[in-house]
Amino acid sequence: MHHKRGGYSFLIRPILIIVDLLILIMSIYYILHETANDVLYFYLGAGWIFSSYILKFYEVYRFTNITKIISLLIKQSFLLILLLYAFYGFIKMRDVSVSETIRFISITIILVGVIKIISFYALKKYRSYLGGNNRLIIIIGNNEGTQQLGDFFKERIDLGYNVLGTFANDLPESIEDSFRFLKENDVDEIYCAVSELTNEQINEYVKYTDENYSILKFVPDSEFMFSKRIHIDHYDYIPILSIPEVSLNNSTNKYAKRFFDIVFSSLVILLVLSWLTPILYFLIKRESKGPLFYRHKRNGINYKEFECYKFRSMKYENHIELDQVTKGDARVTKIGQFIRRTSIDELPQFFNVFFGDMSVVGPRPHMISYTMDYAKKIDKYNYMFRHSVKPGITGLAQVKGYRGEVENNEDIINRIKYDIFYIENWTVLLDIKIIMETILNILKGDEKAY
Repeated sequence: MHHKRGGYSFLIRPILIIVDLLILIMSIYYILHETANDVLYFYLGAGWIFSSYILKFYEVYRFTNITKIISLLIKQSFLLILLLYAFYGFIKMRDVSVSETIRFISITIILVGVIKIISFYALKKYRSYLGGNNRLIIIIGNNEGTQQLGDFFKERIDLGYNVLGTFANDLPESIEDSFRFLKENDVDEIYCAVSELTNEQINEYVKYTDENYSILKFVPDSEFMFSKRIHIDHYDYIPILSIPEVSLNNSTNKYAKRFFDIVFSSLVILLVLSWLTPILYFLIKRESKGPLFYRHKRNGINYKEFECYKFRSMKYENHIELDQVTKGDARVTKIGQFIRRTSIDELPQFFNVFFGDMSVVGPRPHMISYTMDYAKKIDKYNYMFRHSVKPGITGLAQVKGYRGEVENNEDIINRIKYDIFYIENWTVLLDIKIIMETILNILKGDEKAY
């Protein structure tokens, strides 16, 4: 237990567990009263605690995303169903009411979810407006990663990270100054740019955190190390680092994502493209001669080339590859300006999704002529990693503002960073969230959509 964090925050998790168990018990009593007995109470109570441990149901931190909380609730509900039907099977109970079971699961998970989400946001408000439940931290180093981290902590006051100081050799307060600061102040967490430290300095921070029950975290150079899922094996006593298979390449998840892609793309093709295509055919052909669709080669999964479809938005030019469109580009037609601004030009890519070359959500595919050029600007592994999954019509990088024209190296670096985060943290809920944010961005208008 961290003695310096103070207050009663260490009681939050045990209280939530007790409240959830009370909700479970009350649901059994009022909904499953016909089959309820002492064994069922004990069995489901123990099963709830065990499944919570397996799923890390109560490991919700101040930086946890709400989509993860919803995902945990869904997973917990499925395990609760399995536990309940396993019990019915064990006691050989044949007359099981499906509606009663659904009501029990729904009410239990909804009440638990409401308590969980209310407490999650209540703590955010408590940190934002009352300044409580704070972590006292210092940042060591001055690179892009630590600068972004410092800005993040300043913007997200609801997370409750109070930055006491930033120390680096090219700042007024040096790394050596940080050791004097630590002797005079209590610090909960230390964030270090590992590339700026010597082994001796790292050992000093490790010693401090061990003696003072603090936490030491390392901030990698964001341009070169985006992957977070580092797995450690030990060959005898030798630690070996490896990157395990990402969740999107798991066979079950691939089938789930493919099923979602087929259903979603089919709905768009039938409900939108079926009537929109004839209208755009008339408008596009009226303004400029040429085909309705613009077909261009892109790199897909494992760099496999495929033809990506778009509604033609520019004057017809007999080029295999076109330079990326810039703001005020004279090649763009009037109707092209409209369909690009509203992202309607991308809709034919739902045919690519239906045929299996693309996914609704994923890293955006680049022009083949730019693929190697971008790969040279960042670490080659990170660029290759984004090609380990199917490209998407929209993606996390796009909803975060990194879409359209690549103006500088930072644009492509941040785009790859978000792509890798998406690949490593994929869930169906994340896909749905990205789709909803994409729709909202289209309705609000995106300054990079030109």
